[in-house]
Amino acid sequence: MSWSEVIGQDEAIATLQAAVADAEKLTRGEPGPAMTHAWLITGPPGSGRSLAATTFAAALVCDEGGCNQCQACRTAALGGHPDVHVEIPEGTEIVLDHVRPLTQMAAQSPMSGLWRVIVIEDADRLNDRAANHLLKSLEEPTPHTVWILCAPSRDDVLPTIVSRVRHVGLRTPEIDEIARMLIRECGVDETTARFCARASQGHIGRARALATDTATRERRQQCLRAPVNLRDLPSCVSVAGEVFDAASAVADARSDRLDAREDEMLKARFYAEGVTRLTGAMKRSHDAEAKDLAKDQKRRRKRLVVDEVDRVLVDLIGLFRDVLIVQSHAQAPLINEELRSQVEQMAAASSLEQTVRRLEALEHERIVLFAGGSPRTVVEAAMVQIKDPSVQSVYAR
Repeated sequence: MSWSEVIGQDEAIATLQAAVADAEKLTRGEPGPAMTHAWLITGPPGSGRSLAATTFAAALVCDEGGCNQCQACRTAALGGHPDVHVEIPEGTEIVLDHVRPLTQMAAQSPMSGLWRVIVIEDADRLNDRAANHLLKSLEEPTPHTVWILCAPSRDDVLPTIVSRVRHVGLRTPEIDEIARMLIRECGVDETTARFCARASQGHIGRARALATDTATRERRQQCLRAPVNLRDLPSCVSVAGEVFDAASAVADARSDRLDAREDEMLKARFYAEGVTRLTGAMKRSHDAEAKDLAKDQKRRRKRLVVDEVDRVLVDLIGLFRDVLIVQSHAQAPLINEELRSQVEQMAAASSLEQTVRRLEALEHERIVLFAGGSPRTVVEAAMVQIKDPSVQSVYAR
């Protein structure tokens, strides 16, 4: 990973790069005011806050300050670096049992480098007990430990934590910025790049996936065609099943790639050239790490399914946002310009009030999804409410 992958965030990148430079000075006993022990990176979904956090973490443990070539840079974001830990919440809350091991980890010296870096994604999910426990580590920082918290905004994090971290804010990248990145990094033509940038609604990772992955594009098209195939309750359940299965397939494919890479990295660490069998303490250490890795991979697989289902809901919200624009005769560009004919037909076949209710229902199902609702049931509920916006969500009772 490299800073060039963090799109449209020049000011934030400059701040973090200055911190990396001063972190090196601190290790030599020189003043380094740009560096501090705790950071909060905020920004809307897709702005790249997790990528910025892991790129910053990699740069801190890299001997060259982020060369993007060495083993530290390549492994920091993939769970393969012993001094970088990325905590990805599984449920709706980060509880004390999740945070306590992190504070214990923070109290330990780095294993291979000069810094130990702990990244907490979605720090807005910290409950009060977990946040207060973390606060103690932030108030009395351990030398050579750096905390990096990620959240949508400062208001989503406990004020006492915000007061003890340095804040870096990200913004939603412009369509032109995303399109230029896709042309440069993915090798797509300008028309495709602008389509992917527009369809992603400012989400960098989504734009890359649309530009490079056929399955993602096909899943999106299937999702956007779904509303015209909703005739009755059985068709809602059938269409929802097809959409969910497609989303799950995308998530599973990504999980398989990440799992295989991590499994290979674990193997490379323990099996030196010519070693075919582990014994004693080495085997016990390997088995313990393999067990933890399998647990993390299972959690991530579930989270990726949730993320893909959320993208289904976001795509549908974008579609009905376009319908609302047509119905209200607003002078605004459509997200799905290539589907203008379908959008206009949907606008003519429904009222503005129905469109608003559909949008509200889809937003509600996103909340349900991240509150732990079954992803498949969430998709089914969304389809039923698109078919008949007067129907109440099964989770609202």
